[in-house]
Amino acid sequence: MIDYSRIISPAARDIRPSGIRRFFDLLESMKDVISLTVGQPDFETPWHIREAGIESLEKGKTYYTSNRGTPELRNEISAYLARRFGLSYSPDNEIIVTVGGSEAIDISIRTIVSPGDEVIIPMPAFVCYEPLVELAGGKPVLISTREENSFKLTPEELRSAITPKTKLLILPYPNNPTGAIMTEEDLEPIADVLRDTDIAVLSDEIYSELTFGRKHVSIATLEGMRERTVVASGFSKAYAMTGWRIGYVCAPREISDNMIKVHQYAIMCAPTTCQYAALEAMRNGDEDIEYMKNEYDRRRRYIVSGLRSIGLECFEPEGAFYVFPNISGFGMTSEQFAEKLLYEKGVAIVPGNAFGECGEGNARISYAYSVNHISKALERIESFVKAYR
Repeated sequence: MIDYSRIISPAARDIRPSGIRRFFDLLESMKDVISLTVGQPDFETPWHIREAGIESLEKGKTYYTSNRGTPELRNEISAYLARRFGLSYSPDNEIIVTVGGSEAIDISIRTIVSPGDEVIIPMPAFVCYEPLVELAGGKPVLISTREENSFKLTPEELRSAITPKTKLLILPYPNNPTGAIMTEEDLEPIADVLRDTDIAVLSDEIYSELTFGRKHVSIATLEGMRERTVVASGFSKAYAMTGWRIGYVCAPREISDNMIKVHQYAIMCAPTTCQYAALEAMRNGDEDIEYMKNEYDRRRRYIVSGLRSIGLECFEPEGAFYVFPNISGFGMTSEQFAEKLLYEKGVAIVPGNAFGECGEGNARISYAYSVNHISKALERIESFVKAYR
């Protein structure tokens, strides 16, 4: 009998499975469940984008592309970042098209982090950062952000976490799960802490198009930050292209030239069909972004008002499409709360501790669903809250 404990690496064995997917998977065996779990737009990919992908197949464009992606798409990404966010990256050697934003984050971490390096991660945060750091042999250093600071990273918190072993800061803003953003005024003091160091920054900007009331600002636009910053993003959220699995990562050439080697051996290139669809999105998708963003804003205001009206304290998100209500007053852990709500009322949400221990006492609710869907869920949540209040 084979001894699998001698085969499986300790790093892979010890990784905790995603708390998001655990609750999503529970739904498969249940009926009449209203899911508010996954950050997946309920919009279909706009037709002109789908049509571009279909046309590429019809024309037989099914070959490998350059490892970095097609020149046309890289040029368009460069132009898009310049006109939307004031970022400047060379399409020739500073942009890599990836398999979703997830691969962009993975190859960034694997390129920068060596065994023993410390990586600072503001929490709560998306579930992938900590495991990917551990797989690279790094040590996650977690900073618990606080609601009284609007879940923003403060310069004092950052400064206190830095040691001689610090290699990388991950900036996950706009934030999943809290909906927090970092403005230029918030980022400038963070940049001040970093300017005289050799600490790199991984800025996950997948939700950059989904901010409400303020335009997204990348830390890479601040003085002295571009040279140390890797920007990871993609098409999933802004263009409703989750299943296309297409993203990109931008970095100074000195970093990008090493990232491309990791990408070459792990992936080769992003799917060709998806690259042609992404090209169309970049060229002609601004109106799509605006339409979906306005609809998310409507849902955001609706769900925040609804949760507050039934007695759940709720930080008002300024970005992404999640709310992070406080459920600590019910005498349950966040997992107990989510499980009871699922089994008793048929509403699926994600417990806050899926995003780090400091998420305990909260729950993540996605509003990437229709108002009608959200309305029905709120009715059931209200009934649940009344029963346990």
